[in-house]
Amino acid sequence: MAGVLVSRTTYADAVNSLIQAARARVPLVAAATSVHGLTLAAIDPEFGAVLNSFELVTPDGQPVRWALNVLHGAGLSERVYGPTLMRQLCETAAAEGVSVYFYGSRPEVLDGLVERLRASIPGLRIAGWSAPPFRPLTPEEDAQEVEAIIASDAQLVFVGLGCPRQERWAYQHRPRLARPLVCVGAAFDFHAGTLRQAPAWMQSRGLEWSFRLVMEPRRLWRRYAKHIPIFVALVARQYFTQRMSSFTLSPPRRKENN
Repeated sequence: MAGVLVSRTTYADAVNSLIQAARARVPLVAAATSVHGLTLAAIDPEFGAVLNSFELVTPDGQPVRWALNVLHGAGLSERVYGPTLMRQLCETAAAEGVSVYFYGSRPEVLDGLVERLRASIPGLRIAGWSAPPFRPLTPEEDAQEVEAIIASDAQLVFVGLGCPRQERWAYQHRPRLARPLVCVGAAFDFHAGTLRQAPAWMQSRGLEWSFRLVMEPRRLWRRYAKHIPIFVALVARQYFTQRMSSFTLSPPRRKENN
């Protein structure tokens, strides 16, 4: 869709693939991708190549799921939302003894996240967590962060740096880390309780963006004003291109003799 290979997947399929990869130490990368991520990939070929190198690009937003169903007949009944995927992965990891690591956000958010997850998911093995500074890291700092993850022996790493920073980080560090990396956006804040999620009825109707805009207007208004129209235009163009192509490729009807 719009040049991005979005996965036709469900929560169950994504969780199963990632947990199996974690147990086998396979360097699989997954990204829960919203309208914002898709439009960035469509207008930035370098970032599009990054996303298309991942094994899983899940339809994080309802509009992405709707577009997949309309354009490709995906038949998806629900999206694969980053915060929910992260929760289900943590629950399955706890049940199967898979250790996890959290990389991103702010120290106070990670402290709250770890405390709440330990309380709500008994048996979850949290191997470590780190909140890097909000600036480009020096090569030495970056190496230290990577070594800390490796030394923790975590089998599954959640990355919450925000799009597109988290995807670029996962792409760059995948060879060295050699374990599943899951890009989950704002999931750390939601699960730590530092950011409110939209009500379920708004999420199901694709209105989560409006709730988040009210919560964080100064940070998000430019993003939504730019990327929502681009997404609508991209989907509309692909839809009408496919429709015209189907008419062009249809064989002419044979005339019958009277």
